[in-house]
Amino acid sequence: MNTSVTTAEDLTSRQRIAAVVAGSAGNLIEWYDFYVYAFTSLYFAAAFFPAGDRTAQLLNVAGIYAAGFLIRPIGGWFFGRFSDRQGRRAGMVVSVIMMGAGSLMIAALPTYAQAGALAPLLLLLARLLQGFSTGGQYGAAATYLSEISKKGRRGFIASFQFVTLIGGQLSALLVLVALQQLLGDAAIRQWAWRLPFVIGAALALTVLLFSRHMHETAPTGEAMVDAGTFRALAAHPKSVAFVVSLSASGAICLYTFTTYMQKFLVNTAGMTTAMASMVMTGAVIFFMLLQPLIGRLSDTIGRRTCLLIFSGAMTLGAVPLLTLIARAGTSPLAAFGLVAAALLILSFYTSVSGLFKAELFPSHIRALGVGFAHSVAAAIFGGTAEYIALLCKQLNQESIFFWYVAASACVAFLTALSMPEPSREGRL
Repeated sequence: MNTSVTTAEDLTSRQRIAAVVAGSAGNLIEWYDFYVYAFTSLYFAAAFFPAGDRTAQLLNVAGIYAAGFLIRPIGGWFFGRFSDRQGRRAGMVVSVIMMGAGSLMIAALPTYAQAGALAPLLLLLARLLQGFSTGGQYGAAATYLSEISKKGRRGFIASFQFVTLIGGQLSALLVLVALQQLLGDAAIRQWAWRLPFVIGAALALTVLLFSRHMHETAPTGEAMVDAGTFRALAAHPKSVAFVVSLSASGAICLYTFTTYMQKFLVNTAGMTTAMASMVMTGAVIFFMLLQPLIGRLSDTIGRRTCLLIFSGAMTLGAVPLLTLIARAGTSPLAAFGLVAAALLILSFYTSVSGLFKAELFPSHIRALGVGFAHSVAAAIFGGTAEYIALLCKQLNQESIFFWYVAASACVAFLTALSMPEPSREGRL
């Protein structure tokens, strides 16, 4: 295992590729474990919340999903400080192992029929553990991939954070689709929903093998005195504000058009669960392939231009896209095309998401600045997006949520307008 501190210029092309693959693999495992909860919740909701209709059950599960987000700022602070002081690699490895422990806990949970109110309480504790872990992984991974890449290629290389984040979603979807094909809905609802969590726990252990190929990029020297402290972070209020504002809209749009979209297609558009899973599998593959393309484009046109395209197009497009998707339940092809259009717009944010944030902070507080500021926005806005959507539906005012998505994008557009170009004026 390499313990020396490395800069991008120190690495050969082969070493850099190995480091990017290793860092990205841990990120993929982390997000598989996190998203598998969202994609299997349609099946296990009744096991933990047996009373009420489907929307009421999903609201309860979404509430626990949101709780996993609310603890993310604490994880962002803890692992941000840890990664700035102990190293990006160490932060990534510890967070993935912690995520795997949460998955193993969910796989072994008793149901409401077996343990009563203790069952949803234990589910909540497991999600809090996973949310704490996720808060640390984002900042550490964004920082590591940004620092390991060369100038002029950072957009392309750093985009692999979201390639693997989406890959985690895709892996969770593919596991669910495989179970649907092999076992059927009844078996999944009864017991097989636990299998994806067992797989996630096992995958988390493999991060120890990948870590051997990661080269440490954490700062050294006098900057370490203030490394990872809020005192040092307070000297960069504009950077924090830019990250929080843009991350808020990015998180709302991401969770609306990925994890929540499967439920939206079933619960609002009227698709079968299996068909919704197939539509989302195709859309997520398309979304994943877009990341390096637009990441490479950002090296030419700039991160700020990408953010303006995302926020401007989503401001204008969120309401009509969601309205049309709600009516596309009888046409899987139309639903796929509409979701893919939304994900194309979103890609102008996700492909540069970790990089532009890393470019806004100096190295000794980079993991803290990215991880904590992003986690605050993700907790408040991303974690509650699904709950707000379901609540609006339950109140028969679902279109209010569509306008909420558009309004968040409008705020992001105004923020991007006032932000300097990170690739030129940033601190990497």
